[in-house]
Amino acid sequence: MGWRIWIIFVLLGVLWGLPYLLIKLALAEISPAGVAWGRIALAAVILLPLAWPRGVGRVLRSHTKAICFFAISELVGPFFLIALGETWIGSSLSGVLVATLPMLILTLAPLFGIPERLPPQRLVGLGLGLAGVVTLLGVGSVHGMLQWLGVGCVLLGVVGYALASIVVQKYLAGTDELASLAASLGIATLVLFPAAWMSAPAHLPSERALLSLLVLGVVCTALALLLYFFLIHRAGAARAAVITYINPGVAAALGVLVLDEPFGIGAALGLGLILLGSWMATSAVR
Repeated sequence: MGWRIWIIFVLLGVLWGLPYLLIKLALAEISPAGVAWGRIALAAVILLPLAWPRGVGRVLRSHTKAICFFAISELVGPFFLIALGETWIGSSLSGVLVATLPMLILTLAPLFGIPERLPPQRLVGLGLGLAGVVTLLGVGSVHGMLQWLGVGCVLLGVVGYALASIVVQKYLAGTDELASLAASLGIATLVLFPAAWMSAPAHLPSERALLSLLVLGVVCTALALLLYFFLIHRAGAARAAVITYINPGVAAALGVLVLDEPFGIGAALGLGLILLGSWMATSAVR
């Protein structure tokens, strides 16, 4: 890969590790539904005009059910659930939990008729990933019912991400990626609007909260997705997917350095096992 591709690769790893910190900052004054709707609506405003000439209406008409399911499972559900979870747990823990995504995709794919081989390396990888989750949650990282509820919300959001990936692979393969995404953003904006409206703050949030939401929508969602599509076309999907292994480290580092969140030995060991397990499980089939 050329040096420009490497720059985009590193930049995208940072951009997708940054949202967990920004969500935490925005939640100080904006509801979880408001945070989720704000970033989706901002991304929709930017991407819909860019994607419209590529056939947004045509893709939506021909794949209505798949687009709607993708909008709920990739955008509405995870964006809201992760923001809700971060009202009770730290941004660093949230980012690490999202690192379980590759393993969940591999686990759920056979349930939707997508055959997956199970070579020894993959089985070992899945086992290491599971051990990492147990270590992460069992060695002093989570305390009290509310924190466990936050963990459950984030993990449920990750399940949504996994289901969305499977839907793309099975039902949206061959469609224009940007057109499909823009259509999904438009649907998600409409679906989340009532909840965001009913939970709107009584007064205008501070500049810090609004700036966090602005960066979430414009930079970490719209711009990051455009860079991701560019990276897929130039470097291939397999190489682009390796970004998944960078995001949790960025999220953990930002949580510790900016918000002074705790990140003990259990969290570090859990993160290492999850990333190693995900790499082993996914590299076995590339």
